[in-house]
Amino acid sequence: MEESNSSSEKGFLLLGFSDQPQLERILFVIILLFYILNLLGNTAIILVSYLDPKLHTPMYFFLSNLSCVDICFTTSVAPQLLVTMNKKDKNMSYGGCVAQLYVATGLGSSECILLAVMAYDRCAAVCRPLYYTSIMHPQLCASMASIAWLSGLITSLIQCSLTVQLPLCGHRKLDHIFCEVPVLIKLACVDTTFNEVELFVASVIFLIVPVSLILISYGFITRAVLRIKSTAGRSKAFGTCSSHLLVVIIFYGTIIFMYLQPAKSSSKNQGKFVSLFYTIVTPLLNPIIYTLRNKDVKRAMRTLVMENAFSS
Repeated sequence: MEESNSSSEKGFLLLGFSDQPQLERILFVIILLFYILNLLGNTAIILVSYLDPKLHTPMYFFLSNLSCVDICFTTSVAPQLLVTMNKKDKNMSYGGCVAQLYVATGLGSSECILLAVMAYDRCAAVCRPLYYTSIMHPQLCASMASIAWLSGLITSLIQCSLTVQLPLCGHRKLDHIFCEVPVLIKLACVDTTFNEVELFVASVIFLIVPVSLILISYGFITRAVLRIKSTAGRSKAFGTCSSHLLVVIIFYGTIIFMYLQPAKSSSKNQGKFVSLFYTIVTPLLNPIIYTLRNKDVKRAMRTLVMENAFSS
């Protein structure tokens, strides 16, 4: 009993890249820079979408929700990771690990559903442009966004509660960059078949199902775009959806690799870099992609900057 309780009393040793000090120092600078840029970029999208009346549309409402999720998701991982990387003692409290587990799992799951919701929005915009405003009315948009947030909360409560109940028998070394469900399951000293099945089912619901719905939506979008006779019309329609599709490929590609691959199929550091990518890099790519590839956002940002410059 004393051995099994030591993890909760002493916390965990978050090893990360501590066996490669030079790489750890380089990654510290990169993660810090990416985190700051992530906060600035996603906050800018939220402010622009709120302050510019022309961006008060379903697309930018969902984009603001995505930016909010990304800020919170990265913040649940990056600060603790930076603190751990910057000290010799790699210890992380048990309570801090559990809190990070619940928050990161919930926000990651919410983003999976939110990206599928955004695909439906783009499908409605391209396939039914004359009825778009009546289809995507404010009440429906609010309900869909709420479902995305609540689904993440529910799966986090279920999945993480089952994970933290596993006895660890004194195992404290987490060979990862943050507290994540697959890593903690591997640390357990009992049969984890039920937890692995539950994780697989959750992965199917929050990864495979949304990806399938997104692919179906883009199938309808492609068919609708091919019916457009003018080249300019086709380019505009594809431009409307290309940013979202690029974000989908980057986010789902990395997270599916982490959660649906066989446990022994990757090297020790491969899983760490994949997790680093979808928790630190992808949330920064979202504002970059949507800003650089979206004329409306660039116009709104220029307008706000000019107004602030002249008012000061």
